[in-house]
Amino acid sequence: MLINLTLHVWRQKGPKDNGRFVTYPALQINTHMSFLEMLDVVNEQLMEKGEEPIAFEHDCREGICGSCGVMINGLPHGPNPMTATCQLHMRYFKDGDEIWIEPWRAKAFPVLRDLVVDRSAFDRIIQSGGFISANTGNAPEANAMPIPKQIADRSMDAAVCIGCGACVAACPNASAMLFTSAKVTHLGLLPQGQPERYERVQRMIARMDQEGFGNCSNHGSCEAACPVGIKVDFIARLNRDLLKAKLCGAGTPSAV
Repeated sequence: MLINLTLHVWRQKGPKDNGRFVTYPALQINTHMSFLEMLDVVNEQLMEKGEEPIAFEHDCREGICGSCGVMINGLPHGPNPMTATCQLHMRYFKDGDEIWIEPWRAKAFPVLRDLVVDRSAFDRIIQSGGFISANTGNAPEANAMPIPKQIADRSMDAAVCIGCGACVAACPNASAMLFTSAKVTHLGLLPQGQPERYERVQRMIARMDQEGFGNCSNHGSCEAACPVGIKVDFIARLNRDLLKAKLCGAGTPSAV
């Protein structure tokens, strides 16, 4: 099935330029296309006219890397829950629809061009503590360190975060607490992450604040926007670890 759409796309030449919405027709769009494939078609039409194509970010196009995130009709990644932009298909839109497309809006995510934002703030949060520094040598045999399945599953639930930034875009405070809590939790739950557990949470929170992200005020919009279903429960766990670290000292051991 083919549909015709009207796109209102945010166009901005560079970080210091003023942006604006520009209207484009998207004609004869196959409903089997993904949202990014639709943008590819529109860009081909623009280039045939000698116009600048719309800049947008993508990599895997499989909902894994998180780089494709944009606001679609005011919603991070669009109308489908737990769906990255690259996995959103045009069959969810109707013929004649108007679609507003804009980049993430956050002080810590400055717009580089059109729909592309600088998400390197997330990288710097990871670099501040989202790792295990102890040299463990070769990977141990899987059963050498017994980990209860409940703990392992919980750690993996946090580790699935793809770092797309939808949580920041959805939050009225542009908070990165959901992202940071996922990165803190997936290491903090496992035995290998215990030695640096409390130093880690303090370093990563300090870096998050330094980058200019807002504070969490428990709206829950971050969880609703997350394409992989990260839960706000991890924020509560991060807050507990942060409190323990400040009260007892960064190196104080504690039960998981």
